[in-house]
Amino acid sequence: MELMYALCVGVLTTCGIFLTLRGRTFPVVMGLTMLSYAVNLFLFSSGRLIVNGAAILGSSEQYADPLPQALVLTAIVIGFAMTAYAVILAMRARADLGNDHVDGREKALDIEKKDKSK
Repeated sequence: MELMYALCVGVLTTCGIFLTLRGRTFPVVMGLTMLSYAVNLFLFSSGRLIVNGAAILGSSEQYADPLPQALVLTAIVIGFAMTAYAVILAMRARADLGNDHVDGREKALDIEKKDKSK
């Protein structure tokens, strides 16, 4: 179970970094979202992975640590707010600049094609 959990965190982190390094705004937003999911899973695993662990003390021999659960709930809210802000920022940049490139400029090949067609 721990191996699969670690593999999922690794895959989410890898995909998030790959998408964050893309040149368009939508993949960057998706990459940031995947990175926040990976961090949430990592925080959740810091409370030890216990199968059938009770959240309430006294109802089971093993219990789940409530601190990582509280941290993950807080991180989910912060991640949602960050994603909403990044989407609005990307929409504003698209409206102001006319394209959705991260750096605000079209690629050199696109500009050369436009110059040759004139």
